[in-house]
Amino acid sequence: MGILKRKKSSIELFSSPKAMRLTVALGSIFMAATLFFAFGCEQKAGIRPSSAASEQKAAAVATVTAPELTDAQCVLCHPQQPKTIDASGGKHKTDVGCTDCHEEHPPQGEQGIPQCSMCHSDHAHYELEQCSSCHSDTHAPLDLTIEGEITGPCLTCHQQQGDEVAKHPSAHTDLACNECHATTHKKIPDCMECHEKHTKDMDFASCVSCHPVHMPLVVTYSDKTPSNYCGACHDEAVSLLEANKTKHHDLACVYCHRNKHKTVPPCFACHGKPHPDSMLKRFPECGNCHGTAHDLKG
Repeated sequence: MGILKRKKSSIELFSSPKAMRLTVALGSIFMAATLFFAFGCEQKAGIRPSSAASEQKAAAVATVTAPELTDAQCVLCHPQQPKTIDASGGKHKTDVGCTDCHEEHPPQGEQGIPQCSMCHSDHAHYELEQCSSCHSDTHAPLDLTIEGEITGPCLTCHQQQGDEVAKHPSAHTDLACNECHATTHKKIPDCMECHEKHTKDMDFASCVSCHPVHMPLVVTYSDKTPSNYCGACHDEAVSLLEANKTKHHDLACVYCHRNKHKTVPPCFACHGKPHPDSMLKRFPECGNCHGTAHDLKG
């Protein structure tokens, strides 16, 4: 029984796919070695082979091919690259294997490092030159190294943001993209890195709830915006309103100045026409009698 088991194990060993590839590889190497040994013996003996024999040997050597490499074999000599791809590879991790990009390996071919354009094309960003100046590690393609003042290359992917900055001039318009987004791709800076808070309780979410970062002077806000945010710039109006004893005292700024900054509603939007037309013709401005909305009189 022990002999049968050993025989069976031997059969399984040599019939496995891995063992078969190994057998083919060893056979190829043996054949090449035999041919080169024979040729060397003839040369040593002073025998000059005929041209036909030389051609025959060359043809035989040409038919000897190395076994096809697999990703598992690449890892044996290149352990770091798979680790990098696993951590930061993006689509290089999910969509391709080693030999999809590295089609050749020296000494069989000299194009071990492929051109990016082999896969990346048909997009304005892929027409840029010197890919490696930003994408310094192709095994972590989105871990970018961005140096200098960079804007144009960024806008080949982020066109909407570029349009917003250009169409709505502000101090942000004069900045390069990486002035705010620094040297790390997708970095979103805190507004307070450059700007002072309106109030102590504000945070990044509060800032962008009113100021879209690529068009910061197009101020919009929700009906939940607290009046003290407005008061940071409009302190006189808020002070008058806090001291006022009319119903306006109890209203938040955004109740009247809704949705968009600098919206000034007409009084009749809330009050209708409390006076006859004849009086309104004589006094077309409500404020002539009632003062301002923040300091309402009677």
